[in-house]
Amino acid sequence: MRIAIVSDIHGNLTAFEAVLADLRQTSPDLIFHGGDLADSGASPVEIVDRIRDLGWRGVVGNTDEMLFAPESLTEFASHSPKLQPMFAAIEEMAAATREALGEGRLAWLRSLPRVQMHGPMALVHASPESLWRAPAPEAGDAELESVYAPLGQPVAIYAHIHRSYIRNVSGLTVANTGSVSLSYDGDRRAAYLLLDDSRPSIRRVEYDVEREITALSACGLPHADWVANMLTTARPQMP
Repeated sequence: MRIAIVSDIHGNLTAFEAVLADLRQTSPDLIFHGGDLADSGASPVEIVDRIRDLGWRGVVGNTDEMLFAPESLTEFASHSPKLQPMFAAIEEMAAATREALGEGRLAWLRSLPRVQMHGPMALVHASPESLWRAPAPEAGDAELESVYAPLGQPVAIYAHIHRSYIRNVSGLTVANTGSVSLSYDGDRRAAYLLLDDSRPSIRRVEYDVEREITALSACGLPHADWVANMLTTARPQMP
């Protein structure tokens, strides 16, 4: 069986449409999403509606939680006082996205589970214990095993960090999907994960970044220039 996991779309309709076109070529039997669907992009409503219409099963992400439970951002931000200017910008963007989505879509995001299981695969957004914290690609084997072995499956998939990788740790395969939008690895292309009979591979998909930046400029999202800079550089930046 071939399974695709598509995550961290962040309201980027241009990148999402490019990924959908690539999925038509790879023809997976089943598609999951890994959360972080709407925030920080020009098209949050369109993305949520498309995912719902497609009927993809998936998990809740930290920015999804931030939209339906704003206190989750406040709590996370309280541990990093030096980053308050960044978190203030994130909250302004979240407030605009929250208003655009409306209560029905927020309720749907609230209904998403934290874990999806299918065959040998377990999918979480960040880690089993947290939507907000996850190991980096440079994490040691012991950390990966301690975080993802409790899922009890031989293949553990997560997203959140916007940097795809695949590791084998003591018989456990740990893979990160990368992100459809806002790549942080220096490669502006969208990323998603394919599992072919439990063997993971990363797909990278070209899309028109400048077109998405134009959409951002026109959509009225606060701090759109900050998001545009990250799309351009494929690196995390401060606002």
